[in-house]
Amino acid sequence: MSDPRPDPLEALTRHAPFNALPDALRAELGPHLAMVEIATGELLFQKGAPLAGLYVVESGALDIETGHADLVSRRGIGDIMGERGLLRDGNAMLTARAVEPSRLVVIPKAQFLDLMERSPEISQWFERARPSAGTSDDGPYATGLTALQVSDMMAQTPITCAPGATITDVARLMRDHVISSVVVMQGERLAGIITAHDLTNKVLAEGLTGAVPVSQIMTPDPVTIAPNQLGLDALMKLSELGVNHLPVAQNGRVVGMIGKTDLFRQQAATASHMVADIAHADTPEDMAQVMERVPSLLAQLVHGGARPQSITRRITDITDAITRRLLHLAEAELGAPPVPYLWAACGSQGRREQTGVSDQDNCLILGDAVLPEHDTYFAALAKFVSDGLDACGFVYCPGDMMATNPKWRQPRRVWREYFAGWIRQPDNEAQMLASVMFDLRPISGEAALFDDLQNEVLTQARKNSIFVAHMISNSLKHTVPLGLFRGFALIRSGEHKNTIDLKHSGVVPVVDLGRIYALLGELEVAGTRDRIEGARAGHVISESGARDLLDAYDLIAETRLRHQASQIRAGRAPDNFMTPSDLSELERTHLRDAFMVVKTMQSALQQSRGTPG
Repeated sequence: MSDPRPDPLEALTRHAPFNALPDALRAELGPHLAMVEIATGELLFQKGAPLAGLYVVESGALDIETGHADLVSRRGIGDIMGERGLLRDGNAMLTARAVEPSRLVVIPKAQFLDLMERSPEISQWFERARPSAGTSDDGPYATGLTALQVSDMMAQTPITCAPGATITDVARLMRDHVISSVVVMQGERLAGIITAHDLTNKVLAEGLTGAVPVSQIMTPDPVTIAPNQLGLDALMKLSELGVNHLPVAQNGRVVGMIGKTDLFRQQAATASHMVADIAHADTPEDMAQVMERVPSLLAQLVHGGARPQSITRRITDITDAITRRLLHLAEAELGAPPVPYLWAACGSQGRREQTGVSDQDNCLILGDAVLPEHDTYFAALAKFVSDGLDACGFVYCPGDMMATNPKWRQPRRVWREYFAGWIRQPDNEAQMLASVMFDLRPISGEAALFDDLQNEVLTQARKNSIFVAHMISNSLKHTVPLGLFRGFALIRSGEHKNTIDLKHSGVVPVVDLGRIYALLGELEVAGTRDRIEGARAGHVISESGARDLLDAYDLIAETRLRHQASQIRAGRAPDNFMTPSDLSELERTHLRDAFMVVKTMQSALQQSRGTPG
């Protein structure tokens, strides 16, 4: 690679969970770290071989494969590899192969295990990677075949025939049902399996007629797999046996059929694969087809036990990739921009907190050398990207908070004036706009246009006590859905009657608190969880308050994502409206407790800072 190697410790601590390491542990760890580079096609480690340590991808991409070179997942920048093997017996459970020139930070095995003992943050992060009986999950980012069970992917009504059926009968079954395998049943007992491959190699190639009974051609007493095993288990078993189909059996009864095609179809729905596909898309329609996999990705991540922050980050990564690709395509069509620009996202994309339901919130910050006649170019650029995002399922912002609106397509100096005006005269509209814009995050373009702007604005805002009071008052307008005696306050009428809105009444109140904490602590991070953690570190809120609020936020966000995943699995479009009776009594109790924590933190903020009269 031509670019200079970064310092391994600096590269490592850009990524979670190592960005949470205390300074003392960082200093101890630094001298032990190494940086390795591998070329396209080169193996990083092979299944069954001893692992040198834990690997964190600094650049490039690698495919994770079974021992038979079947693809399991693709890993990109910030992804971690080898944790499960290190926590098991020290040997790699799968094979890692570079698909492009890649650079990785290596934490030696001894130092990784030492971190697990000494750092609660590291131990908690990798706890799910510890092996347990009957599982093969892949840590906190389990997706695809490492998250889904066979029952999630199998054909639940396998087509069957009797041993006495003829080859012609079986061929017609395959044709009529558009399948490539048939289960052979002797009454209730599994007798065998016959595939399209058998018809080619055992019938046509041998010159047999269609009158031959299936019993002479089938594979007798085939190996089966249980429905509660993981997709990865199925892929590895198929590879080891050299077959393409497995009957799925439970308690001696055939309940389904799974094949390599089913597995590869699901494996395509991983964030890294989707981002790679987007990077090569030529049209918004191509990207829209990739976006159709997002619901499946969300369901997989939830089912695999990934943390809410990890799920929303991965979904937002896909949106970022689409935005960047659309900008690239727009420039290819319109030509080079007349002056430098920065495309920035706000709202949930800006905070990296997107779920299965998102609209678009974006803006353009232009170089101060821009001339009025240049707006024709940037208006066309904004339209191209916003139309493309809409085609991919990110509907136009109801409030027109998009770069297609000339108001949100301005030179940097105008943006500075916007913020200064909102801070100077904090009326209701100014509060709303400031709240949205405080979540700004650069997506693509000239990063220097954003440098120092956010810090400058936060400093100005924090010094204006009236603005701060108005911001606090505005943030407290979103209340949690608690009624008298700690019961849930349900929506009383309309389409969503008798539900609670897990977005506006659940997540948003915590988002508002995080934004206020960022303002008070002059924190430049945009994510809600990062803001709460930053407020704790900066003593904006107490240690206990931060811990309780983080736990509450995680529970509310997880409940929202589980609700959406459940809808996706039922074949419905995901939304934010949940009926509390869908939860168990214990789950309802925990959710009420989480809402009470948020309400308590809102009250504490109001009492400590006051609100304008």
